[in-house]
Amino acid sequence: MDKGTWVRTSVLFLAIINQLLVAFGKSPLPIDSETLEQVVATIFTIITALINWFKNNYITKRGIEQRETLREKGLIKVKERKSNGKTDLDH
Repeated sequence: MDKGTWVRTSVLFLAIINQLLVAFGKSPLPIDSETLEQVVATIFTIITALINWFKNNYITKRGIEQRETLREKGLIKVKERKSNGKTDLDH
């Protein structure tokens, strides 16, 4: 996985952990809410986040192949990086 995928995945897991803590009354903010509302919000957040994370990241073998095909056809931007004074494509 590339750096962007790792960052998005890390933030996603932090958000899910935070949401679960809130649902079980371990919120860092002293806000009183109904347990049912918290559970529904947590389930909605988890489902939505996982669907969007999976669809927007090239994490499967098929997805990685799709990204390479898009790069080859010039349909997505290819980032360049410098290493040891040379410029090479970011894979």
